[in-house]
Amino acid sequence: MKRREFVVKGSLATAALGTSSVALGKVFDKSPNETLRIGIIGTGDRGGGLIPLINQIENFEVTACCDILPFRLNKALNKVDGKKATGYKEYRKLLEQPDLDAVLVATPFNTHSKIAVDALDAGKHVYCEKTLAKGFMGIEQLVAKAQASNKIFQTGHQYHSSRLYTHVVDLIKNGKVGTISAFECQWNRNGDWRRPVPEPGLERLINWRMYREFSGGLVAELCSHQIDFVNWVTDSVPEKVIGVGGIDYWKDGRETYDNIHLIYTYPKGIKAKFTCLTSNAMNDYRIKVLGDKGSIILDYTKAWFYPEGSYQKEMGEVDGVAGATVAWDKGKGIPIEVDHADPSKQALMDFKESIANTTEPISNVISGAKAAICVQMGLDAMHEEKIVEWKGHHGLEG
Repeated sequence: MKRREFVVKGSLATAALGTSSVALGKVFDKSPNETLRIGIIGTGDRGGGLIPLINQIENFEVTACCDILPFRLNKALNKVDGKKATGYKEYRKLLEQPDLDAVLVATPFNTHSKIAVDALDAGKHVYCEKTLAKGFMGIEQLVAKAQASNKIFQTGHQYHSSRLYTHVVDLIKNGKVGTISAFECQWNRNGDWRRPVPEPGLERLINWRMYREFSGGLVAELCSHQIDFVNWVTDSVPEKVIGVGGIDYWKDGRETYDNIHLIYTYPKGIKAKFTCLTSNAMNDYRIKVLGDKGSIILDYTKAWFYPEGSYQKEMGEVDGVAGATVAWDKGKGIPIEVDHADPSKQALMDFKESIANTTEPISNVISGAKAAICVQMGLDAMHEEKIVEWKGHHGLEG
């Protein structure tokens, strides 16, 4: 597919996905109350870690697992309720299992596009972990295949399913913080970000995140969630990005940066900063949305609102009662209270419901592709030390 064609098709798809239900055809020939059977392709920390959550969801069942590393595969199979899942070393064999309705792709980043395309070709619904695909070609191929399919496709940006995050997005879009000027996002850790390797020959298989051939490093594995959030809040994509990074602390043979600093420029002059460190964990994970009426700060499961200036005085009058006090949480602002499930569990529940009800997931192939393009732009900006623009360079306009 030519890039110009991809731009047009992506724009049309974006418009089509503005509704909650789409004409996907009959994609699930069972009652919503019948069991949905899923196979896990890639049973490392993420894929294996989602199995216990699936076990908790009614009428959702892991019936197959696949991994090229036997110890990981066996560990995952032992997590499945009743230990009844079939194990595979080759994912194409898993796709041939006739009773599978869907697959969850949690393999290294560079394999997402190929495996997800093959799964759609095999007639399976797909939950593809973030980041959606590596490189512009892989993104284009997967979007084209998903658009041509009548199967449900969900991208694993789980915060898109968080009822706290969806509530906060609604608040922002309804003017809670006023006119947005900036986003400040960070995901800092203090550690080498490595996985233990039982033998040296498995280094690149287990620590694939450290090597550019397989990985987008911190941008793809961490920042992508927050980039997806900014795209979501602004209903747009960035116009350009600048960034720097380096291997400045962990001198251990890794190829992906151990610290990254990116600034994306969005329409209306909004700037979005993204920082990831691996040598300082101060404040861990944070998203700050800064507007002229106030700010909202989010962490993994909580959010707070900070009124701004004169607006803060107005907050002193609550429900028409002058002088009423506003509850502040230990200097963290006014808590935004929403009952919500674990975001990853909620995302899996939403995937199941989308299949049962033939509705488009809120985190779909289009939103996933936009975040993936942003990730590649950020990588190019850092690696090539240049400003990378969206227009004329990618598909899927805002």
